[in-house]
Order: sequence, then structure tokens, then C-alpha cells
Amino acid sequence: MRIAIVAESFLPLMNGVTHSILRVLDHLQDRGDDVLVIAPSTQDGEAPDQVKGAAVHRLPAVPLAGYTNVRVAMGGVYRVKRILADYAPDVVHLASPFVLGWRAAQAAHQLGIPTVAIYQTEVPSYAARYGVPFLENWAWNRVENIHLLASRTLVPSTFALNQLRGRGIPRVQMWRRGVDTARFSPAKRDDGWRASVAPGGQRIIGYVGRLAVEKQVEDLAALAGIPNTKLVIVGDGPQRATLQEALPDAAFTGFLGGEDLARAVASFDLFVHPGEFETFCQTIQEAMASGVPVVATGRGGPLDLVENSRTGWLYEPGDLSALRARVLDLMGDDAKRRAFATAAHASVQDRTWPALCAELVRHYRDVLAESRAGRSAGSRTSVSTTGAAQ
Repeated sequence: MRIAIVAESFLPLMNGVTHSILRVLDHLQDRGDDVLVIAPSTQDGEAPDQVKGAAVHRLPAVPLAGYTNVRVAMGGVYRVKRILADYAPDVVHLASPFVLGWRAAQAAHQLGIPTVAIYQTEVPSYAARYGVPFLENWAWNRVENIHLLASRTLVPSTFALNQLRGRGIPRVQMWRRGVDTARFSPAKRDDGWRASVAPGGQRIIGYVGRLAVEKQVEDLAALAGIPNTKLVIVGDGPQRATLQEALPDAAFTGFLGGEDLARAVASFDLFVHPGEFETFCQTIQEAMASGVPVVATGRGGPLDLVENSRTGWLYEPGDLSALRARVLDLMGDDAKRRAFATAAHASVQDRTWPALCAELVRHYRDVLAESRAGRSAGSRTSVSTTGAAQ
């Protein structure tokens, strides 16, 4: 197949969207598909023009105010339409579409190319967190318009499925995320790394993710003073300095990737995620694959991932006393924490990326077949009408 992936964000920026695209590119390269990635430009002069066998077409972009490593593609629909017309893909994959993805959705629609839109980021709900709640309705209108145009929308969780269907979006189906169970494994636990971040031998409460407003990392201040524990924050972002002031006793490692990240996650005793706007939350799966139980908010993707009183605990969004109580429950009971860890590890062993990517390719084939059937039916109707007129 010929597939155009339109990425709202891509390398060198690493986030959930980029991570998913890279896993999809691995699969498509193994299949021998022809892939073009359309993405915002980068300030990194060494950014590759080919990734995992896919050509990368960069569009001029500007940094997002207050979050300079996130870049927003400029230009209109015509530029994207011209790229798609020249490449002539069988299907267009819209990765977390909002700005560039909105232009691509219109361009593909005008060209009659089927689209699979991946709903992966709850952008409208970020508005209030960033102090612009009046933009939330506008942002939802944008999201709805994109997915109304899409041939099929794929969502990663039951919460997201119900959310979009509740807003009248048709043709919505589930597509979860895989996890690399070889890379993220209890075997990666490293006593030396643990000693480097918790030299007093404390149990480690860990968080992994962007240090940005929407992640609500400041809520972890509720965990201050829990005996014999050390809070370790893995990640980087625009809020790092603010969070270091708000969480003075925490260890901040900065961004970790590859085996460094796998070693860190496996070395946690408990994983916490306070963000309320996760459509999925890949880091929860990675913690579970690493044999680490989870405490997370009971909204969005974590509802599907965390089974209360078995693989971890969920707490009501905003109830920070419940967050603290759930952490205390597991950090104060080694036998319970080990039982949760074993169950968490077992719960994700069948969620491999190859299986999930094969499912994605079936969605590609389905929308392509539906598009061809629609064109064929339209052609027959045209012939029939012409014959009747004669």
C-alpha cells in the first residue's frame, strides 16, 4: 500500500503521538509498504529526511508560544493537497489531527482519498488548564469537523469512544496501543540506578511524562512526607523549573529514552499518573509491563488500563487526599504491592505492537475498500441516470 501519515508532531520531539507513529512505521517497513510522513519543520538541522524507510516531508512551522519545542505547521489546504496529489496515497493516516491534520483532512476529502483519523490528544480540554477556557468550544468544533470528514476515526479507549460518539461523530472504532514487553520488563530493575536517585534506600514513587500543565504533575505534592519514599520525576518540559520548586524533595532525572527509560521504570516501586486528560496513557502500560503497579486518575484512558484492587488504584479526579491514601495503601504493604505488580505485568503481555499494527492495516484496507465501492456505485448510478435520460 501507499500510505501518507500526516503527523501533528514528529521527531525530534518525542511524545505519545511520535512514539505511536514510530511503531507503525516499523510495521509498515516490515510489510514493504511505501510511506510518506508529512510533518512540521524542525529547528534541528540534522533532523532526518527518512525514518524507518519512510520519506519525511517537512512543512514550514513556528514554535508554539510557551512550549517552544512543539512546532505548528503553517500554510493552507492547497499546499497539503498538492503534496497528497503528487504522492497519490491509497490512504491518509491523520495522527492526532488538529492544525496540520485539519488541512490534510480537507485536502484528502477534496481528492477523494480515504482517511483514518487517530484521536489521541484531548486538545479541547487543555484550554482551561492553559488559562483560555473560552477556546474550548472552538477546539471541540475543530475536532468534530475533522472527524466528520474522516472515513474512519480510531480511538484508544472506551472513554474516548463514548466521548466522540456522544458528540455525534460517526464511524468511530477502537484501536488500542501496543507495548514493547521485551524492552519494558521487570528484568530491567537496577539496584544501582535506584541508589543513584534514592541514596537513602527509600521505596521509589515514579512518574514518567512531559512536564507540562496538562499533566498536572504538581498534584504529586500531595505525596510529600510519606515515610521511607522518594518521588522520582522522569521527563522534561516547560514546567520543569516550576515543578522543581513545588516538589523540592523529588529527584528530577530529565528526559530518558531507550534502555535508560526501561531501566528507570522497572526500578520504580509504584507508578503514579495524576493527569486527567489522557486518551490512553502509554506510560501506564509501560509501567505495568515492567512489573510496577499504578495509581492514576479515574478518567480517560486509565479507566481501561488499571483494574482497581488488582493492578493498581484509580482515584476521583481532583481528590488529592484519595491519591495520597491509595499511594499509602501500596507503599505500606509490601505483599499487596508485589501481588499488584505481578497482576499488572500479566495484564499487558498480549498487547504487542505487531498485533496492534496489523489491526491498523486492516482498518486501512477497510476504508480503501469502502472508498472503491462508493466510487463504483457512484459510477453505476451515473451510467444508469445517463441511460434513463437517453
